[in-house]
Amino acid sequence: MPSSDPTTTDLSRPHEGAREPFLPPATQPVRGVVWLIHMTLPMLGLWLLLAHPVDQDPTTVDLDHKWQHNPSHFWLILAVAGVNLVLGALISQAATRRKDARLFLVSLVFLSSAGFFLLHGLATPKIFLDGGTVGFDLAQPVGLTIASIFAFLAGLPLGERQAAAVLRVQLPLRVLLATIMIAWGFASLVPGLTPLSDPLPADGLSLGPYALISIVLYAAAAAMMFSLHRKRPAAVLISLITSFALLAEAMIAGMSHHNWHLSWWLWHVLLTFAFAFVAYSAYIQFRREGSGAGLFDAVALSATVRRIQAQYEEALEELVGHLRRRTESGVPVATRLAGRFRLTEGQAAVLDRAGKALADERELSDRLAALVHVGGRARVGLAETQLLTDALDRVRQAYGDVRLSLMQNGVLVPYPAVNGTRGEAPVAALAAGRPVPVTGAVVHPLTVKGRLAGALTVPVGTTSQDEALAATLASQLSIALENARLYAELDTLFRAYMSPDVAQSLLADPNRAALGGSLVEVTALFADLRGFTTFSERVSPGEIVAMLNRFHTAAVPCILGNGGTIVQFVGDALLALFNAPAEQPDHAERAAQAALDMQRAAARVNAEVLREQNAGLVSDVEWPQFRVGVNTGPALVGNIGSPEFRGFNAMGDAVNVAARLQALAEPGTVVIGQSTRDLLASPADVRSLGHLSLKGKDQTVHAYVLMALG
Repeated sequence: MPSSDPTTTDLSRPHEGAREPFLPPATQPVRGVVWLIHMTLPMLGLWLLLAHPVDQDPTTVDLDHKWQHNPSHFWLILAVAGVNLVLGALISQAATRRKDARLFLVSLVFLSSAGFFLLHGLATPKIFLDGGTVGFDLAQPVGLTIASIFAFLAGLPLGERQAAAVLRVQLPLRVLLATIMIAWGFASLVPGLTPLSDPLPADGLSLGPYALISIVLYAAAAAMMFSLHRKRPAAVLISLITSFALLAEAMIAGMSHHNWHLSWWLWHVLLTFAFAFVAYSAYIQFRREGSGAGLFDAVALSATVRRIQAQYEEALEELVGHLRRRTESGVPVATRLAGRFRLTEGQAAVLDRAGKALADERELSDRLAALVHVGGRARVGLAETQLLTDALDRVRQAYGDVRLSLMQNGVLVPYPAVNGTRGEAPVAALAAGRPVPVTGAVVHPLTVKGRLAGALTVPVGTTSQDEALAATLASQLSIALENARLYAELDTLFRAYMSPDVAQSLLADPNRAALGGSLVEVTALFADLRGFTTFSERVSPGEIVAMLNRFHTAAVPCILGNGGTIVQFVGDALLALFNAPAEQPDHAERAAQAALDMQRAAARVNAEVLREQNAGLVSDVEWPQFRVGVNTGPALVGNIGSPEFRGFNAMGDAVNVAARLQALAEPGTVVIGQSTRDLLASPADVRSLGHLSLKGKDQTVHAYVLMALG
């Protein structure tokens, strides 16, 4: 968007031969004279100071006194460097956003000045260095000289080809500038490294006549910016012109190099004012616009301004056309819009009504977004209370004071509990599927499987779409509520009979239930209870079931907590897989940790049972103990069975070896195969069992008793 600053009128509409003055012709020369007087005063002050040095002659007036206060100099220069850095960064952002070569060059003026001012400040005597150095005196004029080159280039009327060439070398220029500043910093701040770190001569140093080069460049840059200002009046251009003029004067003042005298401090003050002008004008325009997007657009090249204007006019025409299709003509002209945007009367009339039209559009868009949100929240695993709370929070943002009630024992109960009602709608009417109007609202039925499950009370809207949107919202919320309750049923009835990973996989993709499988590297965990047969012969069936449930209640969380999938329970044994169906790069480590956790949990169960036996609470028959085998290798994993009945399972040598290792394990221990041992990333405390001959295996298997994982 073009600036609303009255000084940037031509930026919003550049046209051939435009010469609109910044001020009325009668007052413009007066302002020019006032500006010249202000620019002349610093030079007059410099002449007076240099003409009246401090000497031993009591008959003369001494003005150019010496005042050396190192901290004041240090903080003043750092403040100026900070202002320059911020300005440089802002203009650099604008250059990148607008892809404008002039803005890029202007940003280098401030960034190069900021860098060398910082180096000048860091070299202040008695701050970081013991005394003045050559680099201390030369950093500032050298930085301003480099900045003057960029200022001159920025003032040139660059054509499209020249601008493109400048933009192509953005990165090399930035790198070169940063390299120069870093090299200067080392050369001037590291004692004894280069002549720049040598002690400063008594009379100080300056660029001498070479400073005239930068003075001429700044003067030329100011003149070219003034020419641009006449075509495109803007406060920021006036600030740049003033800044370049003050920088030229600072170079003049610096040629005297009477260090720490008032004439020397004068050029520091000039530098401060030079960049403060630009910062202040940017701040004023920001306050006026409320945004920093177009602060420096007035400085941009003409091609950039035309491109911005074309984009703006295209967007404006599109907006106007969009609104005209929805509004009637004949609205009074909005003069404030016409003056700001140079609109036609028809455009201003339409845009004067745009506030309400756009508000209606935003409201409609927000309500549609709320519908999409409610639909998106009806997903697997979301509890009903969480679904309804989240949906209500979002819906109320778009629809206002929406109320929800749920059927409980044939009665509509508010959810959540609220104070005050809009009036009760009859359940019979809602059960028939019809919305019921109440005071200031309409009550829509919520249905689950064709039955009334609740009611949604939506405030009466102001547009023709509101009634249909409210009905759609009730329908969408009914679907979400039905899905949440269906998933809750599945969670209770379905997941309890299989591992959560398998259940989640099937709920997300029912095709995964098809018969078949794939060869996958898995780690199989096989566990059973040693002494189960003896225990079963000596106790009742009820005690057997209680014992199994107690051990499995302790063991199952250990497997699930480590990401395992329980494939089956067979009597007192269980088989769990890792790395199937979900991929787990550390599946061997997960299985080993699960096995150790199971043994610790089983040990706690045995200890509890022993205490209960001592207290006479259970029979004194010795309970069995877990033994676990773990092995890694390829296995066929998938749904195995028939079209009528199937189960998720794994078959292969890796599973068989796990079962054999479990049979060889002592009660309360975990035995792992070599393949599992090789995949453990954590340090493992193991005891080798040597190479074992297992039933059904031609080759021996090296096995270990796993005692701990580091």
